[in-house]
Amino acid sequence: MPSILNSLLFLAIAASSSRYSSGFLTSPSPQCPGSTTSARKQTTPLVVLYGSDWSGFGVLEDDDDDDIFIDRREYAKEEDDQEVKAQVGASLDTPSIDDGSTAFEPLFVPAGSQLEMDEETVLKILNACREEIGTLFGYTAENRGVGITGGVDYVELDGPVVVLRLKGRFWHERTTVLSRVSNYLQQRIPEIIDVTVEDEWQLTNEANEVDF
Repeated sequence: MPSILNSLLFLAIAASSSRYSSGFLTSPSPQCPGSTTSARKQTTPLVVLYGSDWSGFGVLEDDDDDDIFIDRREYAKEEDDQEVKAQVGASLDTPSIDDGSTAFEPLFVPAGSQLEMDEETVLKILNACREEIGTLFGYTAENRGVGITGGVDYVELDGPVVVLRLKGRFWHERTTVLSRVSNYLQQRIPEIIDVTVEDEWQLTNEANEVDF
């Protein structure tokens, strides 16, 4: 008797599980009244929906740590008179001088001078350079008024090489600005072998559009 009950129980479980085999739910189709045909089984796929609150996703950040601001200010036109240029330029900041050279008076000497190379002398000659070829830079209101906001800073002496920083906006090619400053320094301190910038990017057109 127990073996018969076990067999019946096994058959009942097998019949029940066959309705869920292979990921489908089986259910008998309704049989037409009076039909002698055995009922066919209809299979319906099981669909499982997964929800997400996106809690595992973070905001994508730019890899660059520094923000770059493009200079989109409007300046006076070249044909405007000096008063208009100066008025526009007066509203703009003078390029900062961050190399400590303001502690020294400019040293004006003619080209061909034979000055010895040391940091103090370079700073003094660079001060004179800012004035004597001042049309390159934004140290006057008139120049700033037409969009010349660029400046030059001393960075260091690397042996016989002077390292500078160019910043702001120039009318001339930035390579031309560096060349003019280099000539000015070397014509007065002949021991200087080369004049370069701390970062080659400072000589690009992209650098010329950045608002410092």
